[in-house]
Amino acid sequence: MSSSIRPTTIALATVGALATGFVGANILPLAQIDITRAEFMEVHLLTVRCNAAYAVYFDHKRRTDPEFRKSLKRESRRIAKAVKEEAEAQGAQQKQAVRDAVTEAQEEGFPTSVEEKETFFMNMVGQGEALCQSGKSGRPSHEYDVLIPAPESTHIEAALSFYKALKVYPQPGDLITIYDKTVPKPVLDMLAEMVAFDGTMPIGNFGGGSGSDAGGSTGAIDD
Repeated sequence: MSSSIRPTTIALATVGALATGFVGANILPLAQIDITRAEFMEVHLLTVRCNAAYAVYFDHKRRTDPEFRKSLKRESRRIAKAVKEEAEAQGAQQKQAVRDAVTEAQEEGFPTSVEEKETFFMNMVGQGEALCQSGKSGRPSHEYDVLIPAPESTHIEAALSFYKALKVYPQPGDLITIYDKTVPKPVLDMLAEMVAFDGTMPIGNFGGGSGSDAGGSTGAIDD
């Protein structure tokens, strides 16, 4: 092995070997890769050619081999079925989580006095708005400077907060009208499931716009 190493040589050695100065041809635990720019380009071009050749082969096989086409269709159907089943499973889990949240809230109970209702209402609306904002913007990742989407549980928590506010509001139908205009759709959909599962609030359909104007539905809470 030549004692001189060109500037383009990449040498990987253990820290222990470097620290003790054993950089010899026979005793160095060294993985040395000597790659010039021209050699790197040759490898890159070879990879591109292989990919192109496989694409041509795949297309030819697809057009000329009936059995190959059948296997592709079977695989496509299998993947579509798996995706559908996964989506259905996630939907069932979400629905159960929504119902569990409502059941827990009902078991905890709601305020009964006017003062307690007003405080509870303001706290729940504020909490729901904060959670919606968190779900809308995501959580910043400072390491990669990207936004990590808020988890689905955040949407459920936000919907539960708005649901609790509905339970103590004297005209829940009016409040729903405001929700229709201000609450993000994913949260609003979960809230609709909660109200439907509750079954005790006469508020009509979501998104119908049949309630009173937003300016007239922020009054004090009465018994």
